[in-house]
Amino acid sequence: MSDLVLALALMFALEGLAFAAFPGAMRRAMRDAAETPEQVLRLIGFGCAALGIFLVWAIRGFPAINLL
Repeated sequence: MSDLVLALALMFALEGLAFAAFPGAMRRAMRDAAETPEQVLRLIGFGCAALGIFLVWAIRGFPAINLL
């Protein structure tokens, strides 16, 4: 559970830094996302979720990664 809270805290920190450093670009990105069709957003969301799950599995569950 602490890993989940840590991941959320890191997400908030990165999002906050992006908005603080590049407010105009973040505004444009949010506008572009609002104009993107739902199917594209859904596909990107599933892809990002799958990539995240794979990375967690690779880091936490794949024995060869622990050798690095």
